[in-house]
Amino acid sequence: MSTAVEIYTRPGCGYCSAAKSLLTRKKAAFTEFDIAKDPSWRQQMYDRAGNGATFPQIWIGDIHVGGCDELYGLDRAGRLDAMLASVKAVS
Repeated sequence: MSTAVEIYTRPGCGYCSAAKSLLTRKKAAFTEFDIAKDPSWRQQMYDRAGNGATFPQIWIGDIHVGGCDELYGLDRAGRLDAMLASVKAVS
């Protein structure tokens, strides 16, 4: 894992943009896997998240957060900052 936060995206995805925007506002470094740049990343994402997965799919450390709605849900619940801080301390 190159960074503690990983996000799989596709072009034209508003949810992908919103998730990246939140991570950027939180000053969280993340590795983006844009399937337009490497289509094999789509299968890698499915292997990690399951075939029913939609875009984006987000991992913080070893935890599969899910998509944009789940990421924002963690933030609303006050849990996102702690998760980001815990992986930042480890990386």
